[in-house]
Amino acid sequence: MNTNKNSYTIIYASVMVVIVAFLLAFVSSALKPRQDQNEALDKKKQILASLHLRDFATNEDVESTYNAVVVADAIVDSVGNIVKEGKNKDQDGFTKASKDISPKQLPVYICQIDSTIKYVVPITGRGLWGGLWGYIAIDDDLQTIYGAYFSHESETAGLGALIADEPFQKLFNGKHIFADTDTVRQEPLLTVVKNGKVEPQNQQYQVDGITGATLTSNGVADMVKSGLKQYTGYFKSLHTIK
Repeated sequence: MNTNKNSYTIIYASVMVVIVAFLLAFVSSALKPRQDQNEALDKKKQILASLHLRDFATNEDVESTYNAVVVADAIVDSVGNIVKEGKNKDQDGFTKASKDISPKQLPVYICQIDSTIKYVVPITGRGLWGGLWGYIAIDDDLQTIYGAYFSHESETAGLGALIADEPFQKLFNGKHIFADTDTVRQEPLLTVVKNGKVEPQNQQYQVDGITGATLTSNGVADMVKSGLKQYTGYFKSLHTIK
């Protein structure tokens, strides 16, 4: 074959593209189980972080702690009906990606810490530059925040990115979701306000935002309120039972 012809160049390039595409597909397929495993492990770390369980020495520690703490990964709807009980852990709510969460498919992790029940719910939102997500752990009074975990795609380092740091997340500990007079758990009041603007009369429901990161703080506020609001039907049903 005349290697100086255009046809040779086109055929050669086409063959190389096919070979490279095949190799990339093969590598991606071979690595997918490990990628899925790492994603699941990271998700478990985030759920446990909302329960103040962090800094694990090994992946085995994460798995064993998660299995000991998480009783069920239920799926509920916005009315409060239980779609799946999640008794076979990691098979129901855990399998729901953020994009699949809807009013008819709301994951909730029922956990046990020191003989008390905690409810962990996932939340998602938008920050200044990209997506935000997190988990909120709630005491069995269905009112008090036990813990929180947040992360982000691309918020500004040293500013909005600080939502992923424990000091900011700790500010949510002990805050109330609803007005103390709201016995039916109807409208979440919990929010993030501009740094230094927490009102003394509303300090149970307000968290200081991050200085210089107003838009990210607003994104967290919207994410927390809209995320928790989806679960008010479930909270009502549990409150009625109690």
